[in-house]
Amino acid sequence: MSGHSKWHSIKHQKGAADAARGKLFARLARQIEVAARAGGGDVESNPTLRTMVQKGRDASMPKDNIERAIKRGTGEIEGVTYEAINYEGYAPHGVALYVETLTDNRNRTGAEVRSIFSKSGGSLAEPGAVSWQFERRGVVDVSKEVTTEDDLMLIALDAGALDITDNGDTFQVVTPATELNNVKTAISDAGIEISSFDLTMLASQTVEISDADKAKQILKVIDALEDHDDVQNVYANCDIAHEVLLSLA
Repeated sequence: MSGHSKWHSIKHQKGAADAARGKLFARLARQIEVAARAGGGDVESNPTLRTMVQKGRDASMPKDNIERAIKRGTGEIEGVTYEAINYEGYAPHGVALYVETLTDNRNRTGAEVRSIFSKSGGSLAEPGAVSWQFERRGVVDVSKEVTTEDDLMLIALDAGALDITDNGDTFQVVTPATELNNVKTAISDAGIEISSFDLTMLASQTVEISDADKAKQILKVIDALEDHDDVQNVYANCDIAHEVLLSLA
């Protein structure tokens, strides 16, 4: 798992849980709505929607919120039309950032994202400048307490996984984006409890960061972007040492 993802987890554990939960619900609602608009409101026939709905359930998002988001997406109830816009740029020390947004006003969001990059010490780049360094992948995290690496590998690879990595307290199973649900289902059906799963963007190469001052400068840009209501995800090609993240938290 990249350093910024570990930072996100640490912040959630140590930060204001209620505020973080409200922001998470709002982001998930947008993602559910967009998935329903693109592929229909049936979770069985729309794998993207199925993934988003499951993420909502795993986050304890109220059932009514999920159902309203689906209905807004399918047009059963009135809602705002969101457009997916991605931005690319850099944090200090050459760290590449890929930012996914859902917006109802691309001009406003573009200007505000540019301002965030500038004010927090980063720089916005042209489309294509960093996206080539990232690939869309599925990830499934499994606690080391519930299985062995060999058992998990046999199940996951047979179901279509690409790789398994040691991520400290967990094993992280990496899959093609299209195989995430198949791999997740196979692991669950084998009686192995899943800690989390997601569709993400993984960097092909990472920048190792072990200096706390450098990490602080990088995370300042990431935190500022993630605080924007239209920003859904921020991906970075850095790997910040776990002990450095703990010290900054």
